[in-house]
Amino acid sequence: MARIAGVNLPDKKRVEFALRYIYGIGPRRSSVICHEIGIPESKRVFELSDDEMLKIREVIDRDYQVEGDLRRIVTMNVKRLMDLGCYRGLRHRKGLPVHGQRTHTNARTRKGKARAIPGKKKVTK
Repeated sequence: MARIAGVNLPDKKRVEFALRYIYGIGPRRSSVICHEIGIPESKRVFELSDDEMLKIREVIDRDYQVEGDLRRIVTMNVKRLMDLGCYRGLRHRKGLPVHGQRTHTNARTRKGKARAIPGKKKVTK
């Protein structure tokens, strides 16, 4: 099993898709890395030679911030917004959507499981 940036890449997947398992590498970056090294898109991870694996590691370490470093940067950015007390920071602090989505309905992913409010239901006579 190939290990890059502390992540085990699945052997049976194509290299272009397996690289996406690394936090900070998406579709565009994975294809750019493959083209830069000269790996064909149809090649699977278990077919890679040690030399190609080493080249992938070197390119990722040299050119991209991934995994732990990137996660730390993102959390520090969110923490900075919260400390400033700006609107986005307040939304993060309250656990509400940050990018202007509606919250009257929906937003369950961000707000969590719906809780009943006592005395809210109308009583019909």
